[in-house]
Amino acid sequence: MVGPTSPSSESITIAALDAADRKDRARFVDLGRRFAATIPNYVPQLRGEQLELLDPSRNPFFAHARVQLFVAVCEGRDVGRITAHIDELALQVPREQGFGPGTGMFGYFDAETQDVADLLLETAADWLRAQEMERMLGPISLSIWEEPGLLVQGQEHAPMLMMGHHPAHYRDWVEKAGLVKIKSLRTYNLNITKPWAPVVQRIVKSGHRNDRIVMRRVSKSDWPNEVRIVLNILNDAWSGNWGFVPFTDAEIDYAAKKMKPIIFSELNRIVELDGEPIAFMMVLPDINDMLAKIGGRLFPFGWIRLLRWLRKPRDCGVRVPLMGVLREHHASRLASQVAFMMIDDIRTSAVEEFGSTRGEIGWILDDNKGMIAIADMLETKLNRDYWIFEKAL
Repeated sequence: MVGPTSPSSESITIAALDAADRKDRARFVDLGRRFAATIPNYVPQLRGEQLELLDPSRNPFFAHARVQLFVAVCEGRDVGRITAHIDELALQVPREQGFGPGTGMFGYFDAETQDVADLLLETAADWLRAQEMERMLGPISLSIWEEPGLLVQGQEHAPMLMMGHHPAHYRDWVEKAGLVKIKSLRTYNLNITKPWAPVVQRIVKSGHRNDRIVMRRVSKSDWPNEVRIVLNILNDAWSGNWGFVPFTDAEIDYAAKKMKPIIFSELNRIVELDGEPIAFMMVLPDINDMLAKIGGRLFPFGWIRLLRWLRKPRDCGVRVPLMGVLREHHASRLASQVAFMMIDDIRTSAVEEFGSTRGEIGWILDDNKGMIAIADMLETKLNRDYWIFEKAL
């Protein structure tokens, strides 16, 4: 619980906040930070980064979205929060890919009690109905590319960067409010100091013998162009996936700016076939290791430690949030071959140049047989499971 008392349903009111208002944004973010601090193994995030994600003047997601913030209040004290939002691009996605016409979302869900949760979810649903939506999915906070899903397994682990972290009882509250699971997003942990299984080693060696394949490190000196190569491959590779929403040009530029400080050439690869980019793998050092040490605070001295870490992280975990191969190669042996080549090369760099010992792959959709097969061949272990829920409106 966040507060000292448990509110009754009769005493709870809902306040609608404006994301464009600085004070409303701060109130909403600070309430979330208060809830997060009560969850075992949480990692405090940078407050400025959290505020920016909800700022319509800075986050390009708002250019194609309608977003409403809500806070539950009891006797003058904030006791829960939620967003209701509609992504206009998600409305254009075929229904079989998760979103589609009439699909709204909720996100940034926190509540002190079941009564608060019920009222918040009902409020989000009512707002979406008023916007002529027919179904509600969530939690998705705010974009599918940010923090999708509710953590239902893995609270015993501290989250890696760009991953949500929620108390276990939220699942029960969401289900009691009438929402049902529609999709599972999973992460897999692996010991990157161990040699791969012989079959993986053979696949990697075979790929290196193919003169048509060239694997290279991402160039930070040509960063804007490299980002466009990566995201163009991503937009093609993931276009048939559940939940896929394409990046806009503005979002590509925004991602390039935000990601650059934690992109290291040693940990990122682009693969070319006959001189044309066909695949990429993005691997990020886990900045949460450092954020935990500085308590998510840059001042007075946290910024010094963070800058030192950003020069060359050491002894930290690494996460694979994104990888992709152009769709035209999905059914070919080449797809898994270049995937294992990138994984092997990056693993070597992570261990030798960064002192890393563990990696994490995800999110992976529960029906993504190709990626699950790769995870199995690497002898990974499922360590986190995020669920997305659905409710007809």
